[in-house]
Amino acid sequence: MKTSEIVELLWQATKQTLTMVSISISLAVLLGILLGLVLYITATPLLYQNKWINGLAGFIINVIRSIPFIILLVLLMPVTSAIVGTVIGPKAVTVPLTVAATTFLARLVEGALSEVDKGIIEASLAMGANFKQIIWEVLLVEALPGIIRAITVTLISIIGFSAMAGTVGGGGIGDLAIRYGYQRYQTDILFVTVVFLVIVVQMIQVIGEKIAVYLTKK
Repeated sequence: MKTSEIVELLWQATKQTLTMVSISISLAVLLGILLGLVLYITATPLLYQNKWINGLAGFIINVIRSIPFIILLVLLMPVTSAIVGTVIGPKAVTVPLTVAATTFLARLVEGALSEVDKGIIEASLAMGANFKQIIWEVLLVEALPGIIRAITVTLISIIGFSAMAGTVGGGGIGDLAIRYGYQRYQTDILFVTVVFLVIVVQMIQVIGEKIAVYLTKK
């Protein structure tokens, strides 16, 4: 295959991947951090401990996380159709991607929040800080480097999940590698897509780590 054709295929696949990943990570960050906060708050005696809410939320997250993404993608087709109006294409894939990424990130955020020194929370409460202040000025601030690392890992995972988008006609870089590189034995495309994905993932990891280190020092 000509270089110009490979470049064109890679460009189209990159746009599809960007569509899937950008929408999914945006929603996952919002919902995942919120869900992570719910898990942490309902498990902490210093705040609003509630074993029922914590247990239910934890159970739902564990169930979703235990389902392989390719199966989750199929199971959520009725939901995807109701939300997006179709079950094929990059936008349709964002629904299962968001669900998978949200539950994945929620657990990582819960872990990051758990690393916050309980003494800081106790001191803040002793000084009269209200619930909103504890959340915004203590928990999220102290756990921010860990949350950034969690988002970085989640973003990389989403890129990996998006490789399965071809099963519903979602396209993307991973689908390009499978359809052309593997199924059609075009090793040049397989090589280019693999190298491209490695570079992208490395860049995301380096940038995410640098931001986390900067926030830690700050």
